[in-house]
Amino acid sequence: MGTSVNIIVGSHVWTEDPEEAWIEGEVVEIKGEDATIVTTDGKTIVAKVSGIYPKDTEAPPAGVDDMTKLAYLHEPGVLQNLSARFALNEIYTYTGNILIAVNPFRRLPHLYDVHMMEQYKGAAFGELSPHLFAVADTSYRAMINEELSQSILVSGESGAGKTETTKMLMRYLAFMGGRSGTEGRTVEQQVLESNPVLEAFGNSKTVKNNNSSRFGKFVEIQFDKYGKISGAAVRTYLLERSRVCQVSDPERNYHCFYMLCAAPPEDAKKFKVADPRTFHYLNQSNCYEVANVNDAREYLETRNAMDVVGISQEEQDAIFQVVAAILHLGNVEFKKGKEADSSELKDDKAKYHLQTAAELLMCNVKPLEDSLCKRVIVTPDGNITKLLDPDSAALSRDALAKTIYSRLFDWIVDKINSSIGQDPNAVNIIGVLDIYGFESFKVNSFEQLCINLTNEKLQQHFNQHVFKMEQEEYTREEINWSYVEFVDNQDVLDLIEKKPGGIIALLDEACMFPKSTHETFAQKMYQTYKNHKRFSKPKLSRTDFTINHYAGDVTYQADQFLDKNKDYVVAEHQALLNNSDCPFVATLFPPLSEETSKSSKFSSIGTRFKQQLQALMETLSTTEPHYIRCVKPNTVLKPGIFENFNVLNQLRCGGVLEAIRISCAGYPTKRTFDEFIYRFGMLTPDVLDGSDEKTASAAICDRMGLKGYQIGKTKVFLRAGQMAELDARRIEVLANAAKRIQRQIRTHLTRREFIALRKASINLQKLWRAQLARKLYQCMREEAASIRMQKHVRAYIDRKAYKDLQASAIVMQTGMRALAAKNEYRYRRRTRASIAIQTHWRRFSALSSYKQQKKATINLQCLWRARVARRELRKLRLAARETGALKEAKDKLEKRVEELTWRLEFEKHVRLDLEEAKAQEIAKLQSSLSEMQVQLDEANAAIIKEREAAKIAIAQAPPVIKEVPVEDNTRIEALTHRNEELENELANVRAKAEEFEKRYCEAQNVSEERLVTIEEIQAKLHQFQENVQRLEADLSNMESENQILRQEALVASTNKDLSDEIKILEEKIAKLEQENKLLHEQTTTMPATIPTPQPEISASLTVTKRDQNLENGHQVKEDHKVQEELSLALLRLSKQKSLTDRQQENHDLLIKCLIEDKRFDKKRPAAACIIYKSLIQWRSFEADKTNIFDRIIHTIRSSVEASQNSIGELSYWLSMTSTLLFLLQNTLKANKAPSRASRRGKLASATLFGRMAQDFRSTQAGIGLSSGYSGIEGEPENISRVDAKYPALLFKQQLTAYVEKIYGMIRDSLKKEIAPFLNTCIQAPKASRSRPARGSSKSILSITVAKQASMVHWQSIVTCLDSTLGIMCENHVPPMIIRKTFNQVFSFVNVQLFNSLLLRRECCSFSNAEYVKAGLQELELWCSKATEEFSGTSWDELQHIRQAVAFLVLLQKPTRSLHEITDELCPVLSVPQIYRIGTMFWDDKYGTQGLSQEVISKMRVLMTEDSISMPNNSFLLDDDSSIPFSLDDIARSAMDIHLCDVEPPPLLRQNSEFHFLLQRAE
Repeated sequence: MGTSVNIIVGSHVWTEDPEEAWIEGEVVEIKGEDATIVTTDGKTIVAKVSGIYPKDTEAPPAGVDDMTKLAYLHEPGVLQNLSARFALNEIYTYTGNILIAVNPFRRLPHLYDVHMMEQYKGAAFGELSPHLFAVADTSYRAMINEELSQSILVSGESGAGKTETTKMLMRYLAFMGGRSGTEGRTVEQQVLESNPVLEAFGNSKTVKNNNSSRFGKFVEIQFDKYGKISGAAVRTYLLERSRVCQVSDPERNYHCFYMLCAAPPEDAKKFKVADPRTFHYLNQSNCYEVANVNDAREYLETRNAMDVVGISQEEQDAIFQVVAAILHLGNVEFKKGKEADSSELKDDKAKYHLQTAAELLMCNVKPLEDSLCKRVIVTPDGNITKLLDPDSAALSRDALAKTIYSRLFDWIVDKINSSIGQDPNAVNIIGVLDIYGFESFKVNSFEQLCINLTNEKLQQHFNQHVFKMEQEEYTREEINWSYVEFVDNQDVLDLIEKKPGGIIALLDEACMFPKSTHETFAQKMYQTYKNHKRFSKPKLSRTDFTINHYAGDVTYQADQFLDKNKDYVVAEHQALLNNSDCPFVATLFPPLSEETSKSSKFSSIGTRFKQQLQALMETLSTTEPHYIRCVKPNTVLKPGIFENFNVLNQLRCGGVLEAIRISCAGYPTKRTFDEFIYRFGMLTPDVLDGSDEKTASAAICDRMGLKGYQIGKTKVFLRAGQMAELDARRIEVLANAAKRIQRQIRTHLTRREFIALRKASINLQKLWRAQLARKLYQCMREEAASIRMQKHVRAYIDRKAYKDLQASAIVMQTGMRALAAKNEYRYRRRTRASIAIQTHWRRFSALSSYKQQKKATINLQCLWRARVARRELRKLRLAARETGALKEAKDKLEKRVEELTWRLEFEKHVRLDLEEAKAQEIAKLQSSLSEMQVQLDEANAAIIKEREAAKIAIAQAPPVIKEVPVEDNTRIEALTHRNEELENELANVRAKAEEFEKRYCEAQNVSEERLVTIEEIQAKLHQFQENVQRLEADLSNMESENQILRQEALVASTNKDLSDEIKILEEKIAKLEQENKLLHEQTTTMPATIPTPQPEISASLTVTKRDQNLENGHQVKEDHKVQEELSLALLRLSKQKSLTDRQQENHDLLIKCLIEDKRFDKKRPAAACIIYKSLIQWRSFEADKTNIFDRIIHTIRSSVEASQNSIGELSYWLSMTSTLLFLLQNTLKANKAPSRASRRGKLASATLFGRMAQDFRSTQAGIGLSSGYSGIEGEPENISRVDAKYPALLFKQQLTAYVEKIYGMIRDSLKKEIAPFLNTCIQAPKASRSRPARGSSKSILSITVAKQASMVHWQSIVTCLDSTLGIMCENHVPPMIIRKTFNQVFSFVNVQLFNSLLLRRECCSFSNAEYVKAGLQELELWCSKATEEFSGTSWDELQHIRQAVAFLVLLQKPTRSLHEITDELCPVLSVPQIYRIGTMFWDDKYGTQGLSQEVISKMRVLMTEDSISMPNNSFLLDDDSSIPFSLDDIARSAMDIHLCDVEPPPLLRQNSEFHFLLQRAE
């Protein structure tokens, strides 16, 4: 596209380079058709002007995300753009609506997480950065909106990342479809789980890829009418069957063969396989292993994948049995038979392999051998058996192996589809095609012809789509495009597949003749296509031919075309395998129908291939296509390497350059009016004033003499080369402007030099004159100094004489003045003493007079007050008589409590005395026992001592002792008698000890029985105390009612008609008092049944009662007791019924007040305060069962659901519920009753009396609350804590949940309201973007007005914030909750703006950052106006977008180091975030550069290290939707709530049951 018109001296161009493909340079000289270019590496080359292309010097260094935006759409421009983006890890680039994906050869998980899916969900195509999710979302939205099936075509050569791209596409579609498959797995997961199985049987190692798919895969994801995934199917195309029998070095056969050979020993023995080098189908190549691949492990993983897919163990064994049979078939070799043209097995080895194959296929060996060596020809006269020579037999063997493997692969695909599940009623589908790309090797055979035919078909489909997109844009812009030619490759398709006359038709014809060879087939092609422009014959070749494809010329070798094309099933093979004893093998070869069996046996691969390809194209033609071209950047499969030649070849094979050629046939350069004027407005500045953009653009083109351009509605369309021509004119204008600027600068520099010289001469003159003046000044200064010295000497002499005279005078004056001062002091002292004496005398006189008057006055007051007191006493006595009954009942109750307290204390003392006596008795017994034991020990010791003494005496006695034995016997008898006495005494002691132990055990048992009895007494006493509490509460309520009624009676005493009503009320009071008395008497009967173990204790505890007759201290009359219980039960039921009805009425009034009374009393929600006071008054928090809490929660729920769209109503309920929750949190405490075991361990009477004292204190507190409600005056912190029961705690939890729910509704409503404005706030309108000021002040004024208008969206956000803040303040929502609300809303703004900035390159410009910065200043101003009380730390929540914008508007980015950026400028941002912003930045205002390459390289290294340690680290922010405050935060919110002066509504003020709300705290 470069011509001599647009290439001039000084132009920056691209020229071809043998090492880099294309290299940048600058034209320094042009001579005719030759141009001299200095390249960037310093070389000087000469190239043809027609072979160089202009370079866009203003293109951003990071490239553009859509290559249609390139100023020059040519091969080097595309290559440079992809290379620049690949260096920045931007692997995706658009070319219109085509996505180019460059394989990074590294994991980038942050690009594919769920958060990234959320960003692209529903986003317009091209709005965010290029991504395969954008293509998937576009196809899904088009399917939903247009109700048309879609297809996504993923192409590229082996290793380009097609499979990974397909996986990510299915992940996104499953994310959008959102329906789970069977067994808890999604459809996407089920499809992916089938990949290992398909790869094992359909992939192999090729020259370019270790795991190359040798088949095409089309995944249909089916959707129902609601857009949900309802099923899926995997369609496979064009399996390379010939690879089973023929493999070229250094490739491998299909993976499954090598996996089976590496299987565990037991499996290898079962399937009779061994080393792959022993099999003919595998040893044709010297490659048996693949680097970093363990075939044994792959075998086990494939078996596991088969289990997951649903293939049973029996079926798996049958599959690998068939695979092993194919390997053994390949080792069957033939030799010439005895007859002519016959064959037989070569040797015993061949027979062994044939026998093994037959066993694995479960068929007879002889029929299998006959089917390979013989052929039966069916004729009308009968069947003729034809013998096959060894070569034909080998071909028959290979045909059988290929057929078996093909049928096996088809069965596996069908099994996978049945496992995934298909929806026959699916409305639409989205198909993902993963198929091999264009192939051109050193040796290209029949497979490459079929693959390239497929790519030619897809390229035609692609070209039509690209041309259609171009047409749609031309139509949308309303320009004339009728003369734009369409580039088509139909002639190549006709050359290959046309019938008759195509290469495949000629091949089928040659295969039908037995005598045909590859030479005859080649000669036939040479004669048929000798004049075809796409077909050529290489020199010195007899069988090769070359076809000119869209991606280049490919030379094919026709040596094995005939063999590889034959695809017929021999009838003998069909019948043999159909009758196999293995059901699986028989299933692979079902019986043929009669029509099929009677038809021709010949079937070719080419014809079947064309049919499958036609079916695929028909499927694609019914869908709307989307294209993804995968590119492999290098052949070493390593990250960070970009090989230009390799990428260019893939761009050609992928059709990207062909699409560019189609685009160049029309209008390759398209620019919006503002971009066109911004770039070329300098060519004709006079046309910019007073004309719109469209007119100005047309005028610029006309002035420059352009022909054939088009002016659309929003864009200028330029023909090829016209952009370069305008750039050449622009460079010329800029060069002239630069010369003019240089001239002015040189003039300025010369004048500045002259002015400097003149200034230097003036300074020299000034300095000389100054020197003369300084000399004259020195002389005058010396003369003045001498005069001054004389003056000072004379002054010193005179001053000294004066000071001596002055000192003498002062001494004389001092003496005279001291004498006068002493006299004055003496006089004043005498005067002061006399005054003090007079003062004391006068005070004494006045005090005596005052005391006499005070005494008289007090006596008079006492007499008068006594008279008044006697009158008041009479009145009080009258009042006392009226309330005497109540006081008497109260006194009796108090006496009874004191009596019970005394009894319990007496029982305690008795129990203590008993325990002490028992302990003393036990101690006495133990001491007696110990004494007896001591005596026993002493007696034993004495006996032993006497025995030893006797032995010694006998030993020492003289022999005469034997003559008097009487004396010795007497002593022995005495000792023996003494020993017997001691033994009897010891027996007595032991008997007494046993008796004492028995008595001790009996005493211990009695003690345990008493402990059990005391526990029962304590339980009954506890119940009694509860009854006393209830009675005291009823009594306090009656006293309160009595007091109110008496006050009303005194106020209305002048009205005689109210006397009857007063009497009725008094009777009611008397009745209630009587019921109270009966209940009191009932509770006093409980302690009377205490059992006593001893008579004296029972006598002391016996109580004689009016309705009981105790006999022996513990018997009761049963009949009388039963009657009493019945009567008390009836009284209790009647009273309970009346109390329940009254309680229900009170609850109804309270709920009505909650619904209707929505006023605020001194910034407090009145309803919350009234509910709280009522619940405290009714002791609802201490109740084990009540329904008032459920009714309150139900009312709140109904009101919130009814007003969920009104922020005002929600704010009121948030204020009410949070206030009530604050009061509950500061009042309630959990009731943690001690366990029975712990109570049993603390049976001291002090604990019992302490609990009674606590009960009395709570009773008194309840009375005080009822009478004066003084318990909750002031702050809630001063309220005594209440032991809350389960209903109260549950109510607090439910109330907490509703506070959080209402808070979330208000927050989400505000987010939803400002979300539409955020999408427009992140990107400045086109009118407000910075452009160089040209023209008159009118244009400047219009830009100013446009900038003001562009801030409307930010002001709308501020308006929403002001409105919400005003509503929440009007409803007195606690400031803490308001702060949390706006903190989370600002965090949401920060996340949305920052994520949009990272995903949109056009937002990372300098002018756009200035626009966002101005908008953020609006939010900062709002925060300052709202004050910290309500805004809190909202401004700090925007720190990510603030730091990002501050970084974008920084002018000296190249000079900043990585440390300064990460630690000073952007400390909050992560390295991936800074890297993305820095690489996407472009200065559209001043043209400054971004970050230095050194900083970018350092950040890339850090990102690589982080990706290893944190593989799922995403650079996008997440929005936090949690509740940012807790119950403790509400309790610590320091809400100023005083309950003592809350005015109840008229509805409650008129009801006497709520008069406690009218009371005030003193």
